[in-house]
Amino acid sequence: MTLVTDLTSRKADTAAPLIDPLADRWSPRAFDPDAVVETETLRTILEAARWAPSANNSQPWRFIVARRGTEAFATLHDKMAGFNQEWADSAAVLVVNIAETVDAEGRDRPWARYDLGQAVAHLTVQAQHEGLHTHQMGGFDAAAIHDAFGLPESQEVVSITTIGALGDVDRLPEVLREREVAPRQRKTLGEFVTVGE
Repeated sequence: MTLVTDLTSRKADTAAPLIDPLADRWSPRAFDPDAVVETETLRTILEAARWAPSANNSQPWRFIVARRGTEAFATLHDKMAGFNQEWADSAAVLVVNIAETVDAEGRDRPWARYDLGQAVAHLTVQAQHEGLHTHQMGGFDAAAIHDAFGLPESQEVVSITTIGALGDVDRLPEVLREREVAPRQRKTLGEFVTVGE
């Protein structure tokens, strides 16, 4: 296995041409602990999420945005699994991704998680376009986050997105450093696409 030494460019080796924010996107764990995401840039990233498609234009996504150094950030840190605590604190921003699974009339929104995923994907691509990186996390105590922020029962904490600038990979614990520099791999299109006749 050939390890990657230049992490500033990890462009995907795609089977078809992609726009740069998609080809360049990857999920680092080494974030710059001093970098700050400017308010306007963060607003632009969230605006991209706002314009994602959703079933019946229901827009069933909600976000908690926590900047490094704030009480909200510290609260999220305490609710993360230990392996995520090791690296996520260096990110400039943590975004809790929430699906509103029930509407105001009490009806289920069966596509809420899917729609949230689209909004987070839009957010991720826009962040990449802005010269930042993101990493999605699932290792956290969702119920504890739900309670800590007083969310209604209709809202489900689904994931957390870290946002920030690339940092020094050598600051990561060895096991994470190895994963950080390993070659990028994906299944081929033929492994997951079925073409109907």
